[in-house]
Amino acid sequence: MLKEKKTLVLVPRETPMNQIHLRNLLRVSQAGAVILPPVPAFYTNPQNIDDILSYISGKILDSLQISHDIFPRWSEMVEK
Repeated sequence: MLKEKKTLVLVPRETPMNQIHLRNLLRVSQAGAVILPPVPAFYTNPQNIDDILSYISGKILDSLQISHDIFPRWSEMVEK
């Protein structure tokens, strides 16, 4: 992906991370990848695990610039 100048999104899920993980993530980030840990946001008021997974999926789609309406944006939440 990086060689072709396309977006590479890495979603590291294992924690805790050791120094090797962190160095490798730093290197791939410096090469142009997006590091997106799967961290839920609770401002969306998730009701179940599916809501949390949908939020994380939506964040990945955002990073790939793919439009969706999986979850409300923070700006939409503040306007209410």
